[in-house]
Amino acid sequence: IKIEKELSSLYKRMFEPLHVPPELFQRLTGQFCNIQTLKTGQAYAAEDKTSVDDRLSILLKGKMKVSYRGHFLHNIYPCAFIDSPEFRSTQMNRGEKFQVTIIADDNCKFLCWSRERLTYFLETEPFLYEIFKYLIGKDITNKLYSLNDPTLNDKASKKIDRQPSLCSQLSVMQMRNSMASTSDSEDGLQMFLRGTSSSSSLRECSKIVRTSFEHSLVDH
Repeated sequence: IKIEKELSSLYKRMFEPLHVPPELFQRLTGQFCNIQTLKTGQAYAAEDKTSVDDRLSILLKGKMKVSYRGHFLHNIYPCAFIDSPEFRSTQMNRGEKFQVTIIADDNCKFLCWSRERLTYFLETEPFLYEIFKYLIGKDITNKLYSLNDPTLNDKASKKIDRQPSLCSQLSVMQMRNSMASTSDSEDGLQMFLRGTSSSSSLRECSKIVRTSFEHSLVDH
């Protein structure tokens, strides 16, 4: 089974290591989704305006910037979800708007699923459902760390030994917003941790991410 050239790197990077068969990946990407583009400066989402209910996307090419009220938060690189935090947070609450603005920093290409049809498909494919839970959790963990270190690039993030089970429950939108108000990202993280009802889990998550990254530096 041949995978489209534009999707081959995505498959090899994200899905093949998790033993997703090519035919299952082809089913996942061959229906209820399409490849879209944005030119430099165009918006994928605008805070308080764009609905989070319609789609879920993975960046294939280019780079995007995430900001909150004009404050830069972090970048999004190829083979990363564009809106994983919103996807996680709105599984329980529908009708919300993006709380961040996401702008194409380069000419971008991304794979875009219909949120409703993807959810229905995953319900019929238990294996893929678990794969998506893992990938979404891992992506949110990367974004959590990127808020601490906005200079973290795609290659560096691959080296982190992540623990997504704790981080997958985070409302990263809330975390993004609390961090945007301070220039000291570590203080912003602690402020967020003190202000959330699940602070013990978040502290542990933050500790895991920092410890794993420190270990990766030692190993490399």
